[in-house]
Amino acid sequence: MAPKTKKAKKVQKKFVLDCTHPAEDKILDPAEFATYLNERIKVGGKTGNLGTNVIVQREGFKINVLSDIPFSKRYLKYLTKKYLKRSNLRDWLRVVASNASTYELRYFQINQDDEEAE
Repeated sequence: MAPKTKKAKKVQKKFVLDCTHPAEDKILDPAEFATYLNERIKVGGKTGNLGTNVIVQREGFKINVLSDIPFSKRYLKYLTKKYLKRSNLRDWLRVVASNASTYELRYFQINQDDEEAE
């Protein structure tokens, strides 16, 4: 008898990048950000090798990344920070995990107290 082989289950991971606040203020363009992710995400050590394994979709101000292969949420944070730095937005925006599969772009909270200046 031939040994039975187990097929690995395809686990589809879905990550969401929420760009609502900066996009409403017209600071960040979600369409440009989605194309940046399409160009920069590496699969198998090569950029532009997405195929059907990784899909980047834009729905309004949110960007969905669907992956059939092992994919790190931390890698999306890295690429998002890199994009913000390239766009000179890194000083005003930060990337925060709002839940297990979602990152959100938020403004830094700057306290402007007159008492501290004195």
